Amino acid sequence: MARNRRVTGQAATEFALAYVAILVPVTFAMIYTALLLWTWHSMTDFTREGARYAVSHCWQNGAGNVLTWMRQNVPLTWDREQFVGGPAEIQVLYYARNPESGELEEFTCDGDCSTACVPDAVKVLVANYEFRGFVAYLGLPPVRMPDFQTSLAVESAGCDAETAACQP
Repeated sequence: MARNRRVTGQAATEFALAYVAILVPVTFAMIYTALLLWTWHSMTDFTREGARYAVSHCWQNGAGNVLTWMRQNVPLTWDREQFVGGPAEIQVLYYARNPESGELEEFTCDGDCSTACVPDAVKVLVANYEFRGFVAYLGLPPVRMPDFQTSLAVESAGCDAETAACQP
């Protein structure tokens, strides 16, 4: 025996409401979180690469060689332009160990790129970076990322002690 049923579309309406109110926002939230974590990892790795570059190349007053290299090698992110003209800043700080106290102090040297100007440690810092992602198009405020920093001991700074040649 065949039953006559009236289809009213209530299930389709409920699905459409649930899809728009729950599934779409949750999907975009997961994508946004994944992008945020990917950017976090990229910035952490970026500071590590910058510190590795700094310890394997000559010390220069103002760290111009390291800053130039880092600005040319900013990871692919939504907000890459922040490092060119935006609020994100890269700092490279060199330290020397005080022979009397053993504490690290700011490194200074009269020369530039020589075996006489080799610091003991370097710290690379990425500060004031804001993750905007695609929510900036929705008018939402950016996520202020913490300062990313890496410190490494300097072994040779790209200088060969025997030939006194240094890699700028």
